[in-house]
Amino acid sequence: MPGPLAARIPLGPSGLEVSPICLGANVFGWTADLDASFAVLDAFVEHGGNFIDTANIYSGWIPGNLGGESETIIGHWLQQSGKRDQMVIATKVGMASGMFEKGLSRDHIRRGIEGSLARLQLDTIDLYYAHEDDADTPLTETMGAFDELAREGLVRAVGSSNYSAARLAEALQVSADTGVISFSVHEPHFNLLDRDGYDGALEQLCRERGLGVAPYYALARGFLSGKYRPHGPIPSGSRAAGVERDYMNPRGWGMLETVDGVAAAHGVSQAQVAIAWLLARPSITSPIVSATTPAQLAELAGAIAVGLSADDIAALDAAGAR
Repeated sequence: MPGPLAARIPLGPSGLEVSPICLGANVFGWTADLDASFAVLDAFVEHGGNFIDTANIYSGWIPGNLGGESETIIGHWLQQSGKRDQMVIATKVGMASGMFEKGLSRDHIRRGIEGSLARLQLDTIDLYYAHEDDADTPLTETMGAFDELAREGLVRAVGSSNYSAARLAEALQVSADTGVISFSVHEPHFNLLDRDGYDGALEQLCRERGLGVAPYYALARGFLSGKYRPHGPIPSGSRAAGVERDYMNPRGWGMLETVDGVAAAHGVSQAQVAIAWLLARPSITSPIVSATTPAQLAELAGAIAVGLSADDIAALDAAGAR
């Protein structure tokens, strides 16, 4: 029997077809060691998933790490599992952390692809993202460098992450004007509580151009899982400080109350509601979720079966607007 993630969806005009949920690998080499990462990857495939998202900097923010740990783990798993042909592997270049510097110059991109290919033990990366905008490098240089990689068979498609609507539109225009490869996928920071960066002009641009969209932080760093409660103890964990700063406020608690109500009405978890809200949005292709255990992954995959009503979505939208 096919798993809940067995459906395949075109990822914009990239030519790639992906599962309706993408596995975020930022926890590999951080809160998930090699064995735990392998267990999550195995479970993801068992549930029908095929889309994995990582970056060269993951997890260079950990003392003792240099960056590249997540890619290395995935590379070992691809070799051991023999499932490379089943998977769509996305990684990124251009953000600073660990041994990596910020930048999307041709030299940065060439060094980035060489390192990522080696760590992932691949000849070709399916989707290569510009991790964040680099205003100091001409877009003609950046897109020309990505085009070189595509013509050399080192990447199949390229995407943008953390770009404003104006800069993404400019990059798309540069590609059209110069005849080089174009961004076909965008990865924004977007969830029930973090909306400003994608709502509006950026979402409209992605829809107009038909871009695939894979939002990250689908659970607002775990806040939308329901484990944080007013007047309760703050859960220990690597993301707790950011959660306390950004979400433990009247708007965050109001959203959690609404999520609780929708979850209770459907008999599902809060995390499943948060992901189902993303899945119900027409512009979204494949939300990115992270898990450190197979049990967590099974819960998140269950979001596929949650059918939110128009009233549910309206209530969640209203809570996010408060």
